Amino acid sequence: QVQLVESGGGLVKPGGSLRLSCAASGRFFSINVMGWYRQAPGNQRELVATISRGGTTNYADSLKGRFTISRDNAKNTVYLQMNNLNPEDTAVYYCNAVGTYFNRFNIWGQGTQVTVSP
Repeated sequence: QVQLVESGGGLVKPGGSLRLSCAASGRFFSINVMGWYRQAPGNQRELVATISRGGTTNYADSLKGRFTISRDNAKNTVYLQMNNLNPEDTAVYYCNAVGTYFNRFNIWGQGTQVTVSP
């Protein structure tokens, strides 16, 4: 089975930066799309950004320019560079992957906490 392991979250001061990583492991034929979503307490999970295997990206409009998604297909890893963070970015960030291994799969990581506070 495929698993996603996230890392890079933590506590950062406003204006700071964090780089999240998410590595896929297990058995699969391909991962077509990887992405990041986030969920703050009391809010629903929302899109941060996605990236296809070919490099096509999609960002939430409010985050475009501050966040950058990238992936290393050879390492089956997706990254999220977050710059100029503000307290409103505080949330649990979840990695997502859609791919195939005999059947299509759509899986989520366990989430990594990002807290932006003075």
